Amino acid sequence: MNYLGIDIGTSGCKAGIFDGVGNQIALAKRSYDVVFSDDGGAELDSDEVIKKCFEAIKECTAQAPSGSVKALSISSQGEAFTAIGPENETLCNAMVSSDSRSTPYIHNLVEAIGEEELYNITGHTAYPIFTVFKLLWLKENRPEVWEKARYFLCFEDLMVLRLGAEPAISWSLAGRTMLFDVRNHKWSDEILSRVGLPVSKLAKPVHSGSVIGSVNRPLAYELGLPAETKIVAGGHDQTCSALGAGVTDEGVAMLATGTVECITAAFKKPVFSENLRKNNLCTYDYTIRDTYSSIAYNLTGGNILKWFVNEFGQQEVEAARRTGDDPYELVLSKMSSDPTGILVLPYFTSSGTPYFDTETMGAVYGLRLTSSRSEFLRALLEGVAFEMRLNLEILQQSNYSIHELRAVGGGAKSLTWTQLKANVLNKKITTLNITETGCYGVAMLACSAKTGRHISEIAKQWVKPSVLIEPEAQYSGWYTKKFEEYKVLYKALKKLPFVSYRKK
Repeated sequence: MNYLGIDIGTSGCKAGIFDGVGNQIALAKRSYDVVFSDDGGAELDSDEVIKKCFEAIKECTAQAPSGSVKALSISSQGEAFTAIGPENETLCNAMVSSDSRSTPYIHNLVEAIGEEELYNITGHTAYPIFTVFKLLWLKENRPEVWEKARYFLCFEDLMVLRLGAEPAISWSLAGRTMLFDVRNHKWSDEILSRVGLPVSKLAKPVHSGSVIGSVNRPLAYELGLPAETKIVAGGHDQTCSALGAGVTDEGVAMLATGTVECITAAFKKPVFSENLRKNNLCTYDYTIRDTYSSIAYNLTGGNILKWFVNEFGQQEVEAARRTGDDPYELVLSKMSSDPTGILVLPYFTSSGTPYFDTETMGAVYGLRLTSSRSEFLRALLEGVAFEMRLNLEILQQSNYSIHELRAVGGGAKSLTWTQLKANVLNKKITTLNITETGCYGVAMLACSAKTGRHISEIAKQWVKPSVLIEPEAQYSGWYTKKFEEYKVLYKALKKLPFVSYRKK
């Protein structure tokens, strides 16, 4: 028996088929574009997204034995939603996480419910990314869509609907809407009442690994799937990827390096602390039942390397064109091997956790005429790592202790970069046998639902550590000292007035 995992991201989707012991049978990817508007809008054409997902599924099933896929599950980007009409038609594009038009709608809801109470219900602190505030924008600015909508669905439950089942959403993904009571695992009556949203317009919340239904028979034939293919609840992409990285026990967390740098940890009981709340670190359901998660992230993340390569790596880009090598690896190979005296505040976009700061700019402190390009690059990557160390420290203070990180994403391919992270974070980091951990994680959930095996048992069988990278002891004291200086840098720069000049 084989299992299909679907991963619906912001810039593209993936589908992967895996056998009963975790071997990859097929993998397919498709990309699509976010549509930006001058008023802060960031949207995806939801019909295009589903179409591309179907294309990826068909490409995968064409490579697998006919009729071998017995169950599928879906990993979904968080927060984005689509309004669906009376005939299940799409009424609007999906407002994705980075859509900032919802910002003016935060204050009134926080005032009405209370900042602490909102956190105690949802496990999150208010921020423009969350679905609830985007819905309030839609209600005021697109009233015809609001009134006509039969459902408001995130991408997991939208895919379930398009596959022919009644819409259902995992607790994990529902937790990213700020409409969900994460303690009682149900839509919050109080929040829905304040928004004016009937619960009937939302998908049914179920725990990850629940069987939702089966793929519609004609569609199954079109996609190359057996008619009896089970649809299994998946989850939020970060928690699904963490499961795919083998995060099943306390003390182990995923470290994902892509556009965003993100740490996802799993814990046996939820923690709602003042320290977590004031530092914007959330608590919501993990993809294993009766387990909770917190995520810490820096929105600049791997983008900082991409920016460096675009602006200062022309030599390596040109060499890569001639040789076929990866330009990022060529740049990283020339990075300084020793820690630098330069400090970088990596807020080249908004900050992410712990500050949720959209105003403070990125900064480089400590440059001299003797500073080299290779030192500058290392300092940029050290800055991102220091920001993640800050998040780990806050989690530690709230009794979320993490002793090992599992590296996934594009950045995990570079052992040089991963070693730098291990040194700055002073944590051991394990690379894995699999790169597409989102598809992998939900394929595990599909396997568990079909076979009855516990998800932790499957994860321990499927996920195979590749390389263990230990922190280099000789740098521990240096990075501890620099980390204390790093924590002062943000507070100092936050006080400075800054006038931004932008070309018209």
